[in-house]
Amino acid sequence: MKDVIQHLETHPLRDMLYDELHSRPFQVIPSPARVTHLALQVDEAQRAEQFRHLQKLHELLGYEVPQVETQCYEQTFGKLRIRWEKHLEFTSYTFINLAPRSQANPFAEQGISELPFGWLEALPGTVVAAFHVAIEDARVNPEPEPNEVKPWFEQMRLVGSSPQSGDARVWTAFQLHADGFGRMLIYNKQMSDSQLGRLVQRLVEIETYRLMTLLALPEARRTSPALGDMDAKLAHLTGVLADNHQVDDRTVLSELTQMAAQIEAFRAQTTFRFTATRAYADLIISRLAELREDEVSGHLTINEFLSRRLLPAVRTCNAVSERLDDLSRRVDRVSDMMRTRVEMAIQQQNRELLSSMDRRSRIQLMMQHTVEGLSVAAISYYLVGLFKYLLEAIYGAGVAFDKTLATGMMVPIVLLAVWLATRRIHHHFHALAEDELADGNTGKKRNERRKRD
Repeated sequence: MKDVIQHLETHPLRDMLYDELHSRPFQVIPSPARVTHLALQVDEAQRAEQFRHLQKLHELLGYEVPQVETQCYEQTFGKLRIRWEKHLEFTSYTFINLAPRSQANPFAEQGISELPFGWLEALPGTVVAAFHVAIEDARVNPEPEPNEVKPWFEQMRLVGSSPQSGDARVWTAFQLHADGFGRMLIYNKQMSDSQLGRLVQRLVEIETYRLMTLLALPEARRTSPALGDMDAKLAHLTGVLADNHQVDDRTVLSELTQMAAQIEAFRAQTTFRFTATRAYADLIISRLAELREDEVSGHLTINEFLSRRLLPAVRTCNAVSERLDDLSRRVDRVSDMMRTRVEMAIQQQNRELLSSMDRRSRIQLMMQHTVEGLSVAAISYYLVGLFKYLLEAIYGAGVAFDKTLATGMMVPIVLLAVWLATRRIHHHFHALAEDELADGNTGKKRNERRKRD
């Protein structure tokens, strides 16, 4: 039975789908340990350069160089463990010192202390998040009092938390310190190495996603004043149109077109950032729920601090995004109204033009009747002249008759014949015009029936 699957056609992505759920496993971290985490924004060229830089680290440390680039790469070099992860718009490095020396200041030694000199400084990319995590074993070394912890955070106001229902204690300030890094201090009270690894991973993700979330806030602040100006301008135009004031339609349409172009430019610049902010905020909320925090007396928890400081920033970004969409819809509605106004003006001009053309047609018809009368006389004159030549030829051939009488008798006959022929031609063209008009009305009625159906 185990060979049955080999005879079935399998999806080409089947193995990848299985591997995806295991691409970023939780780490197993002992106590004590020192962790340094970096998140860097990169483009595709820098992402490829980072992998080459990671290969160089293996050469410097004397380890086998990896040849295949993966979404998550992890390697242990003695007491140094390195984890490199690729995300949608950034990459992250986690450096773990698995056997730190015991020192009074837990931040005296970091996860990057064991890196070769100069390697970290040449790392490609733009740093967004950079912080140290010091892990102490409270089962071996008793946990200090909060006033003893504060000097390690340069006397900054602390945020305290007892995650996992009190199995650990976390201190942080959510600020940059003198070395340019943030800091977190974790005391492991009764967590296994696997549980501690999951806790560290959640805290690292919370801090990284917090900073990635806030990248949209400057964009929102930059865009908001311009949207306010456009909103006021659009409200003025709408009020003018509502009051039925006389305006230059061409100028108004030009202003609306320019406004719509500016809105689309803002949306092109901010849509990805605002969408990413909402996604990162959802991840933060889920990670905070997984912490299962207890309060540390006198201190805000991580959840309380981020809910108070981060969520308003997220709401600001969402408000600007929604305002962009709302303004775009309003500009479209006003533009449609203006186009309707212009079309009505064009239709009025067309009616006036058709009325003028109808008057000119009637005048031309009257002139045509006049010309027809003159043309009958002119044609009759020339025809009588031709008959006169014919009569003279007959008289010259020896036929005796009164030429003057014959010519006079031909005049009314020719006049009548020319008039009848002209009227016949006129009625023929009039009948053609009526047939075309009837066909047009029939087609119009047919189209109306189709629309009703």
